This record gives sequence, C-alpha cells and structure tokens, in this order.
Amino acid sequence: MTGQLITVLVAGILTDVKLHYTPLFACLTLTGITKLAYGFWLRIHVARRQVVAAPQESQTDRSQASSHSAESHTEDSEHSVALALMLLDLATLTVMLYFSGGTGNPFSFFYFVNLAVGGVMIRPRAAWSLTAVAIFGYTFLLFQSMPVEALGATPSNELNLRVMGLMLAFATCSSVVTYFVTRTASQLKNRESELRKTQAARDASQRLQGLTSLAAGAAHELATPLSTIDVIVRELSRHLEDVNKPDSATSDLQLIDAQLEMCKQILHRLLDSAGDSMAQRWDHTTVGELIDTTLEGIRDPHRVEVSDGADVVEQAALWVPQEAVAQAIRNLIHNGLDASKEGSTIHVEAILEAEAVKILVIDQGEGMNEEVLGRASDPFFTTKAPGSGIGLGLFLAKNVISQLGGQLHFESSPGSGTAAIVSIPLAGQQEYVRTAT
Repeated sequence: MTGQLITVLVAGILTDVKLHYTPLFACLTLTGITKLAYGFWLRIHVARRQVVAAPQESQTDRSQASSHSAESHTEDSEHSVALALMLLDLATLTVMLYFSGGTGNPFSFFYFVNLAVGGVMIRPRAAWSLTAVAIFGYTFLLFQSMPVEALGATPSNELNLRVMGLMLAFATCSSVVTYFVTRTASQLKNRESELRKTQAARDASQRLQGLTSLAAGAAHELATPLSTIDVIVRELSRHLEDVNKPDSATSDLQLIDAQLEMCKQILHRLLDSAGDSMAQRWDHTTVGELIDTTLEGIRDPHRVEVSDGADVVEQAALWVPQEAVAQAIRNLIHNGLDASKEGSTIHVEAILEAEAVKILVIDQGEGMNEEVLGRASDPFFTTKAPGSGIGLGLFLAKNVISQLGGQLHFESSPGSGTAAIVSIPLAGQQEYVRTAT
C-alpha cells in the first residue's frame, strides 16, 4: 500500500500525467483500513493460539487432541481472513488500474506480486482462486479502462489477435507463478513438519534415556542401604528372641521387615522396567516366540489366558529387540493383573493385519475414565496404592513400542475393564524403521 501511495504521489507531482485521484485515494484508504483491521485481528488470534498451546505440556492426550482441534480451527480462520484480504487487494488493484490506464499501466505487473505472496501465505487451492480472479481482472482491463494519454494505451473494442495473445500470456504466466510458488511453499512446510517430528522423536528418546538412567541409578543406589537395613533388622530380631520385650516391639520389627520386602519388590520392578533398552541386540523372531518369551517372566501365570492363534499368526516374522518388547508386554499384563480382582483372568491374543500384528491384553478391572486413560502413559503417573508402583512401566512400554514404528493405545470405560492394544510392524517394515533410525 505504501508503494502504491508513493507511486501515485510521484506521478502527480513529478510528471504531467493526469490521474483520477479521488477513486485512487479511496482505494488506498480502503486498503489501509483493511490492513490495520487485519493486523489487530491477527494479534488477537495469535494471543488465543498461545493461550491454547501453553498448557499442552501438562494436558492429557485427549485434551491435547482437543487443543490441536481448536488450534486448527484458529488456523482455518486465519487462512480464510487472509484469503478474503488478498481477494480484496486484487479487486482494489484492478479498480486502481481501471482509473489509471488499464493494462497499458506498467504497474499491471503487480498482479504477479499478489499471486506470489498469496502462494506463500495461503493454501494451494485458495491460491488458485487468486489466480482466477487475477486473470478475470486483467481480461476486464483489456476491454474496459480509463485511458491515460501519457501511457499511450487504450482499451480494445474487439477480440483481436493482440488481445488474445495478452490474455494467453497473462494466464500462462500467472498459472506458472502460482504453481511453482505453492509447490515450493508446500515442500518447505512438509520439510518443516518432518523436522518437528524428528525433533519430537529425538526429545522423547532423550527423555526415555534420562528416565531409564535415573531409574536404574536410583535402584542401584538404594539397594545397598536397604540391604544393610535388612541385615540389621534380622540380626536385631535374632538377638531379641530370648529377651523380654513388649508386643509392640515385635510388631514393629515385623512391620519393618514387611516394608523392606515391599521396597525390594519395588526396586526389582524398577530395574526390570529400566533394564531393557533399545540399544540391545535385535532378533529375528516370530509372534509365537515373542509371546512365549513374554510369558516366561509373568507373575501368576495361571491367571493369564492366551488365545492360540492360527499358524499364520504364530509364524509371522518380526524383527525386534525381543527382550525389550517382551518386557513391555509383560508390564501390560502385570498392570492388568493388578487392576483385576483376585482370581480373575487376563486375556492375551494376537491378531495379524496387513502390515502389522496386534497383541491385545484385556483385563477384567474397573476400567479407566477419560482423564486417567489420557494420562496412563505419562511418566510417574499411577493410580496404584502408594508403594505398589512408580508409574514408569507404561511410559517405558510405550516408548519401546513407538521406537519400533508401532503404537500402544488403550480402550476402556469405567466398569468394563481395559484393553491394551500393541501394534508392531511386521519384519519388512521393522527393518526399514531400524535402518532409518
């Protein structure tokens, strides 16, 4: 707009060109008002987007999905307003050219500037609508405009060869500009999106390694003092066997011994969760062998029912770090056992799909509401009683599966149990993921 204003003023002051200043300044005023209004509106919407994005780090997966939906709606609004503003710019440019010589005005090339800017700022389909409007505007100016003597051009009264050539040249040039600008902009956006995904995966991997090291280090550090306390308590109990002592002292010693045993179990689970990393050896195996390996370390194996799948499922080839994946599925089974009532069973089943195998772990617990379901895989989040879990099992399991190119998600509702669904790519896809990482 500033450049157009300067051009009009320079043409009026430094040259003898006679222009229709009233409609020209009216168009410039309209453009200025719309630009200011758009800037004010955009500032408000950017502030809204920041408010929506700010709490995402602490939100559940479902609430994050809702936030992404709201952000997408905000972006759609911004694109719609930007498109309307650019269409208005093309309209005002056409009006200004109409009152200043039409296609004979050298500044008619500014159509291409608007098309290039639109190709970068808005979506490709919308950018093509700008191209159509620009072609229509230029064609209109070929036949209708107020001539300017100094420019020596007058509108045509008939569709002759020259007019047809100008129409074809303008349509071709505007289409080429729009095509290459939108294509380049799309490639840059896709590359930026890929970089964000790569960075997110790298951050998740670093966070997993940090938590794994922290968990393993804490377990090893705590093991020594706990062992010392255990030895001292047992020695103290042995020395006090023949000594008259109040019953409360005996109860206290038994309580200490029980709590020490609980601490040992917690440390054992912590080491089991943290000890299997993606750095260990990958194995060529099958779905049946993976499930067999998983069941080897199961607590209360009599409560786990495994559905025998068809041979094509059992023999499906996998390329995985078998111990790490087995431990991940084992954590899901143990969580199901903890969530279910004593004596109830856990159902494990493998289902073969086109490019992946799904392993379902279905419990008979109380289920999870949406809030708990969304946070189930968050680190250090647990619904178990204090001392019964540290909230790392599902987080580590999800990271192991995701680094294979697979997925872990849960289906549950209060009162109906929970289904943990692990999706693992088959051997061909896994080898590709392994090579890429």
